[in-house]
Amino acid sequence: MARHSQLQKQVLALYRQFLRAGHDKPGFLPRIRDEFRENAGMKKTDVMHIEYLYRRGQRQLEQLKDANTKQLGTFSKKQENS
Repeated sequence: MARHSQLQKQVLALYRQFLRAGHDKPGFLPRIRDEFRENAGMKKTDVMHIEYLYRRGQRQLEQLKDANTKQLGTFSKKQENS
């Protein structure tokens, strides 16, 4: 079994924390899983981007843990007309 780097361990821990925090809030778990799966294919060598996403995830986790949080906002790219 391959060993994980420190950054990989941090990301996995963040994922587990998200799953725990979203467990009691309906509709959050599928969104959390989708977000992590979307970024799972990222190259391991793209450390700067991974660290950016990790820090962003930490901020979102703090918002999710807030008892007043009912939903998370999302940013999406505007689709261009072809």
